[in-house]
Amino acid sequence: MTTAPFIHQSLPGRVVFGPGSLAHLPAEAERLGLRRVLVLSTPGQRGLAEEAARLLGDAAAGVHDRAVMHVPAETARAAFARVADLRADGCVAIGGGSTVGLGKAIALETGLPVIAVPTTYAGSEMTPIWGMTEGGLKTTGRDPRVLPRAVIYDPLLTLRLPADISGTSGINAIAHCVEALYSDTANPMTSLMAEEGVRALASSLPQVVRVPDDIAARSDALYGAWLGGSVLGTVGMAIHHKLCHTLGGTLNLPHAETHTIVLPHAASFNRDAAPEAMARVARALGVSDAPTGLFDLAVAVGAKTALKDIGMREDDIGRVANLVMRNRYHNPRPVTLEDVRALLTDAYHGVLNRR
Repeated sequence: MTTAPFIHQSLPGRVVFGPGSLAHLPAEAERLGLRRVLVLSTPGQRGLAEEAARLLGDAAAGVHDRAVMHVPAETARAAFARVADLRADGCVAIGGGSTVGLGKAIALETGLPVIAVPTTYAGSEMTPIWGMTEGGLKTTGRDPRVLPRAVIYDPLLTLRLPADISGTSGINAIAHCVEALYSDTANPMTSLMAEEGVRALASSLPQVVRVPDDIAARSDALYGAWLGGSVLGTVGMAIHHKLCHTLGGTLNLPHAETHTIVLPHAASFNRDAAPEAMARVARALGVSDAPTGLFDLAVAVGAKTALKDIGMREDDIGRVANLVMRNRYHNPRPVTLEDVRALLTDAYHGVLNRR
């Protein structure tokens, strides 16, 4: 085998990984020179945010528990005002992708450093990708300023994550890995990480759902999420992420469930155009056909498999398809409006083109 030329840009970042590693939070804040830290969370995670504030002691400036899905612009502006009122010099984002996303919005606006403490398997904490929603449209971008300065992965914190959310959150991370394998900017390093991420998540998620207190399985799932987030932040994505960002920003569908439902259909669409990538995904899943394996994994973790079951209406298909086609993006197989409508129709009904 001859390795083709490639360019790989490693992203800066520090990871503290392992059960009980939340205890490192004060030291990580001190390492960054932070003295007035605002702890961010969703309303449901306020108790955990208060726990983090207690650990920080005098370095905690307060708790802001207003993070919500898809980072609405008005939510971000309220957080900017809170940062200014408290004269915060940094943030701790503790929770899932919604909270990390709010931390990134603050970093983009103010330049303040963020420490991420993920409690789900979203992987956003490892990327310089930010997103914000306004007027029903989700805008995303890449900026190194939003990359968290440190990430604390504590599997014990995921014990509070319900089984149904654990499964879909992990498949969201698998989606990053799948698209990284057929990205036009993929390279040998990211492909190794992506395949290993699929393997780690696919082998651990069913166990996490079946035996919620299995810390070893939760550690493996967080490891896979770290790999998925790392490749998401390094290489470009394709039709799957374009579809999910549009569905989420336009229809306010739940993020992880949307990724879980769309992924097998996006993989099926690209199956013949990216045979090597699909072979690696299948190998990591331990199956003969990648799209079928991804669909069956969703079923195995008890996830919904149709967009109609998470709030989408059938007459939304045309509107979403038109929005997806507004901006061109790389995909292994050329994409037409009819293709997008067909893919969305299959995902809406939960009917997979199996082989």
